[in-house]
Amino acid sequence: MATYEYRCQQDGSFDTTLPIGTAGTAARCPRCGGPAARVFSAPRLTRTPTPLRHAIDRAERSAETPDVVTRVPARHPVGWSSNPAHARLPRW
Repeated sequence: MATYEYRCQQDGSFDTTLPIGTAGTAARCPRCGGPAARVFSAPRLTRTPTPLRHAIDRAERSAETPDVVTRVPARHPVGWSSNPAHARLPRW
């Protein structure tokens, strides 16, 4: 589902949620019933989940100023599972 924005000459803007690709160039205003033209606007990126937004920001920053390391990071031991079925798994 996608949110489409329409603007009525009398009542102003309103949003309609429709399946992607099914929105017409005009719709009926829910207040007055008159014709409303479709408005093309920027996607609502503010609804992007916070972890995804942070990942995108990190990726964009790394293109301009990548993180520089001065040594190989220490290897941290992986925690052992208390599940007995995991005891048979190979260790490296």
